[in-house]
Amino acid sequence: MFSLQNKQAVITGGGSGIGKAIAQLFAKQGATVHIIELNADAGKEVADEITGSGGKAFVHAADISNQQHVAEAFAGIGAIDILINNAGIAHVGNLENTTGQDLDRIYSVNVKGAYNALYAAVPIMKANGGGVIVNMASIAANVGITDRFAYSMSKGAILAMSMSVARDYLQHNIRCNTISPARIHTPFVDGFIAKNYAGREEEIFDKLSESQPIGRMGKPEEVASLALYLCSDEAAFITGCDYLIDGGFVKINN
Repeated sequence: MFSLQNKQAVITGGGSGIGKAIAQLFAKQGATVHIIELNADAGKEVADEITGSGGKAFVHAADISNQQHVAEAFAGIGAIDILINNAGIAHVGNLENTTGQDLDRIYSVNVKGAYNALYAAVPIMKANGGGVIVNMASIAANVGITDRFAYSMSKGAILAMSMSVARDYLQHNIRCNTISPARIHTPFVDGFIAKNYAGREEEIFDKLSESQPIGRMGKPEEVASLALYLCSDEAAFITGCDYLIDGGFVKINN
């Protein structure tokens, strides 16, 4: 079950965190993985780990917010079966302390970046007879998160775009779903805590972990397993859905 043998999978932001876990798992399940990554060195490190374990992986350096960069990357890849729109950046701030430049920066990566990948991938999938898309949203698209105004905006847009793509391309055998994680323990979280709470790392880590009713942060590998299911043939009847992976945050907390 859940084989991706002979599938070509594109993963944006596959050089770290959730994207890295997805790239590693998809390769393990037989896919040829194409990592689109701004940090080419991080992408190469992941690709080298995959090929060293007998998998197939390639890195395509690109700024996801630049449509020309993305188009060139996809042209170099060729036919694709799976797109994981994972690349994104964060921002902390409410409406009043979010500047126009902050909003534009978040939009250009999280929203336009996903659009650029979709714009490049969908025609290829249509010509190829179909495909699967998973866009990474967030619980912030479903409920209010304190001091996440711009980030929540971007993930709400991801959710809406995904539902539109799911509906518009049903007849082309293209499925599109979203995954909405709560807090996932990635290097970004550790870096955020170290930068903003020096000397209180353990205390803040525990506090952030306990904000999920289940009592801990999620693991990148857990998100990757959900992505694998949604991209497998076993999920062929699923499209236009948002999947919470949040330790009970949305349904139990609210």
